[in-house]
Amino acid sequence: MTRGGHSKDRDDGPERKCIATGEVQPKFGLIRFVVGPEGQVFPDIMGKLPGRGIYVSAERSALDKAVKKNLFARAAKQVVTVPEDLIDQVEVQLVRRVVDLISLARKGGEAVSGYEKVKDWLVKDYAQVLIQASDGSERGKSKLSTPSDGTFIGWLTADELGMAFGRQTVIHVVLAAGGLAPRVVEEAARLKGLRAPDGGKTVKKDRRAI
Repeated sequence: MTRGGHSKDRDDGPERKCIATGEVQPKFGLIRFVVGPEGQVFPDIMGKLPGRGIYVSAERSALDKAVKKNLFARAAKQVVTVPEDLIDQVEVQLVRRVVDLISLARKGGEAVSGYEKVKDWLVKDYAQVLIQASDGSERGKSKLSTPSDGTFIGWLTADELGMAFGRQTVIHVVLAAGGLAPRVVEEAARLKGLRAPDGGKTVKKDRRAI
């Protein structure tokens, strides 16, 4: 994987133009929106809703611009209604998507949680992705290191990670190589664009971050 979290061998697939930045990029780095029959704008995280797609980069600044400058109406070439909490809807749906994927990985034996289990997988080189709760103890988190060619995800809360494992809170998680790991990394990268102050561009020097 690259420092950006995506596989070097990944087929980037079709590209779309962001209505806010004007940049053309692979669809996996964008958020798709559709306009409903009554003119309301809906986020389509899964990319499966019917209708013509409108794409915005998965960064809070781009989404803010699209909303404030009425770019959805311009792209749709019609009057549209943009919910006041549209960006919050996007964030909630992305969190749900990442949590669901981690949960599926757990059920398939591709993910474990808890300090000792995570440490064991890291020592045995089973792990490809290290996930740690953003609100977990920094001292505790610093005792575990991201796999040398792996990826670090650190912007999900302990409560959110807990949902993936049927617990109240979870601090440490690792995913095995292959399987659902690339999809988790990809969706987590979109979520980081909404949560990180700089849109998710900063890479920590001591960890391999998306």
